Amino acid sequence: MRLRDRAKFRQKDTYINGTLSGMSELIIWTYDWVPEGPRGFVRDLRLRWACEEAGLPYSVRTVPFDGRETNHLERQPFGQVPFLNDGDVQMFESGACLLHLARKSEKLMPRDAAGEAETVEWLFAALNSVEMVSVPWWFLEISSAKDNGLTGWLEQRLGHIERILNEREWLAAGRFTVADLLMTDVLRVSKVRAHGDRPATERYVAGVTERPAFKKARADQMAHFASGDETRASA
Repeated sequence: MRLRDRAKFRQKDTYINGTLSGMSELIIWTYDWVPEGPRGFVRDLRLRWACEEAGLPYSVRTVPFDGRETNHLERQPFGQVPFLNDGDVQMFESGACLLHLARKSEKLMPRDAAGEAETVEWLFAALNSVEMVSVPWWFLEISSAKDNGLTGWLEQRLGHIERILNEREWLAAGRFTVADLLMTDVLRVSKVRAHGDRPATERYVAGVTERPAFKKARADQMAHFASGDETRASA
């Protein structure tokens, strides 16, 4: 990225975990504002949550929501968020960023080969086996499609997760890992969570979202976008 391009991504610093954001190498990028609907679900929350779990100091900086389709393509080629800075390392896609963060902390991923492999496979399963179905299904649901042809596929995938969670408390390594963080974030979407009778999955999602790190990450995101309301109102 050229120096003049980098300058566009220098925004307001924030205090996180008692550390001045400008002194932290880890920088999570999100929008300066979003409408109320997606608040609490914008995917920078995944990275915030991981950092909170691991005790990694980080800052949050922003790109404008208005013009988002083209105003940060140098950093995210699809015009989305989040993306991540870690010193000279620059990444996009929440799953890739989570794996990068997990490699920094054993709290997120075990260091033994078997535990790491199990964590990674479930991390990818959340994205490639569940979210790849749940997101288009959700979109058709909110679009009031007359026939959501993805319902059977979604129910099959959710049924597999229900079976697994009936057999174990955590997805990998016998404890909380970044795989549980991501799977829970996929499953907690309101329409997905309410679809069908899946008591083991509900216990799992309810339990994981009671973790203090999740509550803080979500509250911080909500406060961030509420601050954006004030900024836009005064503009």
